[in-house]
Amino acid sequence: MPELPEVESLVGFLRGRAVGRTVTGVEVGAISALKTFRPAPQDLVGGTVVSSERHGKWLDLGVAPPAAGGGAGETLHLVFHLARAGWLRWSESLPATPVRPGKSPLALRVRLDDGSGFDLTEAGTRKRLAVHVVTDPAQVPPVATLGVEPLSPEFTPERLAALMSSRNQQIKGLLRDQGTIAGIGNAYSDEILLVARTSPFALTRSFDADAVARLHAATLGVLREAVATAAGRPAAELKDAKRRGMRVHGRTGEPCPGWDGTPCGDTVHEVSFADSSLQYCPTCQTGGKPLADRRMSRLLR
Repeated sequence: MPELPEVESLVGFLRGRAVGRTVTGVEVGAISALKTFRPAPQDLVGGTVVSSERHGKWLDLGVAPPAAGGGAGETLHLVFHLARAGWLRWSESLPATPVRPGKSPLALRVRLDDGSGFDLTEAGTRKRLAVHVVTDPAQVPPVATLGVEPLSPEFTPERLAALMSSRNQQIKGLLRDQGTIAGIGNAYSDEILLVARTSPFALTRSFDADAVARLHAATLGVLREAVATAAGRPAAELKDAKRRGMRVHGRTGEPCPGWDGTPCGDTVHEVSFADSSLQYCPTCQTGGKPLADRRMSRLLR
């Protein structure tokens, strides 16, 4: 799933390619992806892309109405979430063939006046990609309820401590809760917890001030590094760049590179769940003690 760094890069990519261009076509390939019906996707046609923004893991393209006729009308927002298996595929020259709704991965195509544009695609059978056309991004409920942006000035150690003390939960869950902290998912929470030298199952109210400060610094460090790595890359390169940058996530059985870049001599371990898994290093994060698989027994903290 694209997380904050990849979405931020996609937003920058669209800002450089799409802003200033006129929308000449919007074609729906998967009705299930469209979560709103008014305004319609076709209402974007003729408008000019004026902004590209990010809200957590959501992308937001602002499209102003045509200037002809006095320019009356509100700016519309194409707001979309790529979910676990979705992606944005840019083309400098889109096929002229119209999109036909069906079983293909193509969910939505946006055409621009220079022949370029992008497709939103989703692999697999579990279709969760979501597309909204609204006059205000806050009209999308998951956007309206997003928590603090972790790279914003509002995300201070004090703010993090308050979020952690509000209820006692596993720290991995808090980092992934979009209503608490926006933009972090399964992959980057694994990376943050390695750098913070923290068990994914540690309870939030067990953290002292030093541990909170360490977690805050790890969150900023991991995300800033990932954003810098992704910046300027074409959309087609972002997935591979993300995989290459992971220290523990997706690296079960490989040598741990160490929380500070010094190999610790241990290997990356995994805990599996019904439809996901997490990776961690016992030496760096749990005092050398492997975590129990939740499917088999109680979690160790």
